Parts: sequence; C-alpha cells; structure tokens
Amino acid sequence: MYLGIDTSNYTTSLALFDGENVFQQKKLLTVKSGERGLRQSDAVFQHTLNMYELSERLMLGNQKIDAVGVSTRPRIVDGSYMPCFLVGKSHAKCISVFADAKLYNTSHQIGHILAALYSANKLQLVGQQFIAFHVSGGTTEALLVTPHKDELIRASVISESLDLKAGQAIDRAGVMMGLEFPCGKELDALSQQSDREFKVNPSIIGSNCSLSGIENKAKAMFDKGESKEDISKFVLCSVLSAVDKMTQMIINSYGELPIVYAGGVMSNTLIKSNIMKQYSNAYFAAPEFSCDNACGTAIYAYLKDQYE
Repeated sequence: MYLGIDTSNYTTSLALFDGENVFQQKKLLTVKSGERGLRQSDAVFQHTLNMYELSERLMLGNQKIDAVGVSTRPRIVDGSYMPCFLVGKSHAKCISVFADAKLYNTSHQIGHILAALYSANKLQLVGQQFIAFHVSGGTTEALLVTPHKDELIRASVISESLDLKAGQAIDRAGVMMGLEFPCGKELDALSQQSDREFKVNPSIIGSNCSLSGIENKAKAMFDKGESKEDISKFVLCSVLSAVDKMTQMIINSYGELPIVYAGGVMSNTLIKSNIMKQYSNAYFAAPEFSCDNACGTAIYAYLKDQYE
C-alpha cells in the first residue's frame, strides 16, 4: 500500500493507493467569512490539527505502508516554497521511519498532474511527452511534461498567466458577491442559471495571458447591480477564453500531443464541457481528483517504487 500526503494552502489531504484503487480523505482549511485567503501560520496550524483526524479516518494503523509520497513544495523550481508543506513533509518522514517505508518527495504540481492522469485513465502518458494545464488559485500554467529519470516526470512552463491566476479571479469575484471562500463550486452553480452569452477576447501577450481584467470587469458589473448569475458566467467564460486560446497556441507550436487539464479550476462544468467538445486530445479528471488531493503523491510513491 502506498501513502500520499499533501498539505496545500487550503486542503489537508491523505490518500492510499494499492496499485489500482485510491482511497482518500481530505479536509478544507477554514477561511473566515469575507476573507480571501489564509496566512501561512494559520494554514500550518490547521494542517497540524487535521492530520490526526484524517489519519484515523483512513485507518493507517491497519495498513502495511510500502512507501510514502509527499508534496514538499508547490513546484520543482528554485525558490518554490511555502511553509504549509512542511506539515506534510514532517509527518511523511515520521511515518516512513516507523513503518520502515521508503520516502519519496515531489511537488504539489506533480501530484496534481498524476492525479488527473489516474482519473482520466491515462497513467501510461508518464512514459511519454504530453501537455498539462495546472489551473488553480495559485497557478495558471501550461506545461510541457517529459519523462525524467529522477523526478519521474519533469514539467516545464510553456505558457502562463502573467498576473492574476484563474482561481484568484474566481475567488475575488465570489467574495465580492458574498460567496464563501473558496468560491469555485458556488460560482459554477450560479453560472449555470445565467442565460447570457458572453464573447470574451482573451488578453494575450506573446505566448502568455493576462487575467487581471476579469476582476475589474466583474467589479464593474457588480457595481451596476448585475446579477450574481451573470457575473459568475462572465468570470468563467473569461477563464475559458484564456485557457482555450493557450490551448490553440500550444497545439500550433507542439502539435497534437495529449493535453491533460489539472487543478481545481479545471473541475468547472462550463470550462470542462467546452474544452472537451473542441479538442479530441483533451483529458480531464473527475472533480475529486482535480481539486487539491493527495492521490497524485500516493501514485508518485507507487510509480517510483516500481521503477527503482
């Protein structure tokens, strides 16, 4: 059995992988009403409290752990660091020692990609080149993913947002309208009640995009008294237009490689349905494997153990 741990900025996650099936437990961190995020010290405190509760639910004491996979930083690049990941790293080290299990460190981003591949039944792509989108509150990136001897896969940024991230745009609009943070799920539901059609021209700079205009336009709509349903749909259509344009540019540059869409924003109904209609080589994860989770880190431990 392979254990995965992920302590991201807003979710504590544990998962077990037996080589075929994933069993997971996770818990959203609490953000005060009206606020748009957490201080790292508060995230660390909540993760510490959550680890025992989730471990008990997953019944780790009754499992033989062969290896532990843990996300220790947001991405595998110099300077990528957040204190919240230290909670998972510390627990992973302790469990590996007491369980006499191997320990494999990876990044939150690699975990997202592997979870999406598993959910889409495309884990075989680990052995070849493909494109991965990682779109969340902290990241809006398109990545060229290639096999790597030490890291299993290496993800290199080929297109990204130069300012606001997609999840930030969604959450800022949602909090402005009085929704609970994180706002993606509520925004998704509200958008489906709008009959408006929005044709949004994305702001593209070279191979990258700019998303800061989404927040400004959403605020202008809100100040004019436009409905939450219409504002929600506008925000999501704006994110869709940027992701769509980035996808088109990547296909033009890299050809018809498989494209995997990961991260919490990619669980959105409007974005997922439109991208899948347009691109036959597009693959999405189920929502539970798209939002923050530890499934990818458990799968990472399994795959690393198999390849060594």
